Amino acid sequence: MSAALPREAALQSPPGPFTRWFGQGRIGLFGLSQDTLARRHALPQSRWADVTVPDCMRARFHYTDEGVPDGEPIVLIHGFGASLHTWEGLMPALRRHYRVLRFDLPPFGLTGPLRDTYGGIVTMDVDRYRAVVDGFLAAVGIDRATFIGSSLGGLIAWDLAVRAPARVRRLVLIGAAGFPMKLPIWIDLFRHAPVRWSAPWMLPEAIVRAATRDVYGDASRISEATFRRYVDLFHAAGVREAVGRMVPKLDFDTLPTEGLRGVRAPTLVLWGERDRWIPPAHADAFVQRVPGARLRRYAGLGHIPMEEDPRPVAADLLSFLQETSS
Repeated sequence: MSAALPREAALQSPPGPFTRWFGQGRIGLFGLSQDTLARRHALPQSRWADVTVPDCMRARFHYTDEGVPDGEPIVLIHGFGASLHTWEGLMPALRRHYRVLRFDLPPFGLTGPLRDTYGGIVTMDVDRYRAVVDGFLAAVGIDRATFIGSSLGGLIAWDLAVRAPARVRRLVLIGAAGFPMKLPIWIDLFRHAPVRWSAPWMLPEAIVRAATRDVYGDASRISEATFRRYVDLFHAAGVREAVGRMVPKLDFDTLPTEGLRGVRAPTLVLWGERDRWIPPAHADAFVQRVPGARLRRYAGLGHIPMEEDPRPVAADLLSFLQETSS
């Protein structure tokens, strides 16, 4: 079902000038292979699981399974354009007490795009993500867990709590999507046909860097290694085409948010006050609908506070998990 991959990034030769300018993001003229990306960005604890998604080829999902082997499971679900690396700062605190699984949602990270039985790239939407999370949980043998979701991953997490409440022990939403909103400019670009047509062949690194700066409250916190990871993974083979197919399907006007009123899992809502991607007012909308939900805001932090400054987020998570352990 799964296998660990040794870390080989340190053995790779530095890229030449042509690759740096045209393949690695300056221009983005061609995509990077999954093998190349795995050498650069796989973790020592990286694993791959064969996941079945209806109407798709069997896919290999990149994930990690860390912490207490027989402990209470926690599943971390990242957001649009991110990868399981976004949770790295929380892992030291969480894995001391829990079994923690995180995985790369398709078409992002080292999982990459899903493909249909003819080899074409699959268009992702909410229904497909429901099948994705169900398939992954089946592949790794998780029946019930605490789910922590960021942005798009938050939508997937709360939707699971609405449609399959017995599977969700606790729910944590970090800058979660779900309510009607205007798409961030860097995502909305892909609603325009010329961008969807050109992006698979040319997407300058500057655009990915600007989008990355935008999800932080303070862009000076972003390391060059983090920039490089986001650029590399967004320039993975097939990702830009997959994003171009996916974005026009992102419709937050018809999601079943009224179902949140029936959620009985203890719920924590975390939000950066400088979130430029999803309005901080949406935090109140979640708290108003989910019975007993708690809210914690972070001054100065942006859309992904657990990546930008994991210390306060980890402290709030551990306190919530321990208080609701019974």
